[in-house]
Amino acid sequence: MNALAATNRNFKLAARLLRLDSKLEKSLLIPFREIKVECTIPKDDGSLVSYVGFRVQHDNARGPMKGGIRYHPEVDPDEVNALAQLMTWKTAVANIPYGGAKGGIGCDPAELSISELERLTRVFTQKIHDLIGTHIDVPAPDMGTGPQTMAWILDEYSKFHGYSPAVVTGKPIDLGGSLGRDAATGRGVLFATEALLNEYGKTVSGQRFVIQGFGNVGSWAAQLISEKGGKVVAVSDVTGAIKNSKGIDIPSLLKHSREHKGLKGFHGADPVDPNSILVEDCDVLVPAALGGVINRENANEIKAKFIIEAANHPTDPEADEILKKKGVVILPDIYANSGGVIVSYFEWVQNIQGFMWDEEKVNNELKTYMTKGFKDVKDMCKTHECDLRMGAFTLAVNRVARATILRGWEA
Repeated sequence: MNALAATNRNFKLAARLLRLDSKLEKSLLIPFREIKVECTIPKDDGSLVSYVGFRVQHDNARGPMKGGIRYHPEVDPDEVNALAQLMTWKTAVANIPYGGAKGGIGCDPAELSISELERLTRVFTQKIHDLIGTHIDVPAPDMGTGPQTMAWILDEYSKFHGYSPAVVTGKPIDLGGSLGRDAATGRGVLFATEALLNEYGKTVSGQRFVIQGFGNVGSWAAQLISEKGGKVVAVSDVTGAIKNSKGIDIPSLLKHSREHKGLKGFHGADPVDPNSILVEDCDVLVPAALGGVINRENANEIKAKFIIEAANHPTDPEADEILKKKGVVILPDIYANSGGVIVSYFEWVQNIQGFMWDEEKVNNELKTYMTKGFKDVKDMCKTHECDLRMGAFTLAVNRVARATILRGWEA
C-alpha cells in the first residue's frame, strides 16, 4: 500500500471513530490548492532547461500551511499529496497553529551546479511568491534541499515583499534560523521515546536500541539516546549495517561516519546484512530512514517490544495488524517525528517577534510540546479504545474538523 492509500485509510478509520459527517470527511481530504509551475533556467553552458515545480497546499483551517520542499528526480504527485496531508495531521497532533503542505521540483540536485541550483530555486520562488508567505504557507527543507536553499527563497521572496525572515524555516542561523533546529527531529524522537517508556515504568537507560538510518534524524537520535544511557546495539545506513550486542560506541561511530561518509568499515562493531537490521534482537526499534520498510514479509520476525517511527510511514498497514497481534507497541510517525516541525514553529515565532531564543529554551519548549502531545494522544486512546496510531489520528482529525466547523467552512 502506498503512502497516500495508507494515510487515507488511517484518516477514514479516524473519521469513523469520531463519527464525522460524510460531507465534512470528504472536504477534509480534498487539498486546498495544488500548484504546478514550469521553471526554465539557463545551465552553466548557456543551454536552456525546464523543470516542473509544484506545491500541494492541503489545509489551512488551523493556520498557515507548513511543509517541506524536496528536489528529487522522481517526484510522485500521489506521494506529495500524502505528505501534505500528513503535515496537516502532524501539526494538529503537536497542537501548533499550522496546516499541511508539501512541494518540490522534479530534478536531480546531484547533477546541478550550485549556481544552477540557485537559479532554479529563485525562478521557482518567483513563480509561487504570491502563494506562499508568513501567514499563508511557510516552506522548509526536505530531501535534496537545506539551509542554503531556504536562504535563496527568503532572498528572492523579500525582493517582492520586503525582508520576510518568517516566510521559510530551516534557515541558516545567520539569517534568522533557530538554534537547536538541526537536532530537533532526533531530540523529539528521544522525548517521545521517554514519554512512551515512562508509561511502562521504564527509562531509556539500559534499553537496547536498533536504529535503521543514520542520516540527520538517526544520528542525532543515536547520540541523544546513548547520552541518556540507552544501549545502541545495531545501526544501518546506505553504506551498510553494523552490530555490537555490548553496545556501539556512538561518539566514535559519529566521527567515523563524518570522516568516511558512512558506517562502512567501522571497527567497533561487526558488519551484518542491512536487510536483517529490523529483525535484530532489541527492546526498541527506531526506523529512521525510508517509508514502507516494515511490511508483511518481515513483521513476524521483529523482536522489538516498542517501535518508534522516526521516518515517515515506515510501517505499512498489514505489518501494523501483525505487530498489534504480537503485542508490539508502535509510536506513530505523526507524533514521534514531529520534533522538526515543532522547532520550525519556534523559528517562525522568533522571526515574527524579532527576538531569538537560546538553545536551552528551544529544547525545553520542545520537551514541553512532546510530553503534552503524548498525553493528548493517550487521552484519545482511552476515549476511543484504540491503539496509539488511531489515538494520534483521531486527535489530529478532531482538531482540524473542529477548526473547520468553527470557521463556518463545512459543506
